[in-house]
Amino acid sequence: MRFNKFVPVLVVILAAAGISVAQDKTLGGIKGKVRVETGTPGGVTVVVRRGETEVTRSTTDKNGEFVVSRLTPGIYGLTFRKTGLSIGSIEDVEVKAGKTRSLGDRLILTIDEGSIAFLSGSVFSADGRSVANAKVELSRILEDGTTKKIDGRVTTETGSFKFRLGPEPAKYRVSVKTNGEPVTKDVEIDGAAVYRVALSLPPKS
Repeated sequence: MRFNKFVPVLVVILAAAGISVAQDKTLGGIKGKVRVETGTPGGVTVVVRRGETEVTRSTTDKNGEFVVSRLTPGIYGLTFRKTGLSIGSIEDVEVKAGKTRSLGDRLILTIDEGSIAFLSGSVFSADGRSVANAKVELSRILEDGTTKKIDGRVTTETGSFKFRLGPEPAKYRVSVKTNGEPVTKDVEIDGAAVYRVALSLPPKS
């Protein structure tokens, strides 16, 4: 008797689960991949909107990929945000029942120049002339006084170079290689701004 009473209950549970699965087919989703001009594409917030009203949100993985599920069929807009990057958006994305709309990887977030630091400089010869094609290295000065190379540049025809950095406080060392000892300058970054440095090479022996 207990078994007979249990069977109808099990049927009801399975029927409810079947209804739930069927209901899922009436919904849709959106997936895509975000690319960034510099840095990692992970951690970008993806806000899904209907007009100006937020419906849901997600976050990109380390590869910049995201999936938003269980959306009612209709037209949506997406907004993409990450600190240090410009805000991106895609409008008029149609979601159909039972399908996941793929946006591909067409969205690229560029640098928000108002939220980063620029380390701009020039290399000069001993007589004050601009030095083109000089190899400039940028290293971060760690707390223990050691340095870690993070980037490199070759000066332009006018002897100039530029590095883009995060606005958080940090100390950096800029160096240019010569035939003898490298010429270096230390720069302290403490916010979003333009920091300038000049490197003068010693006279040729």
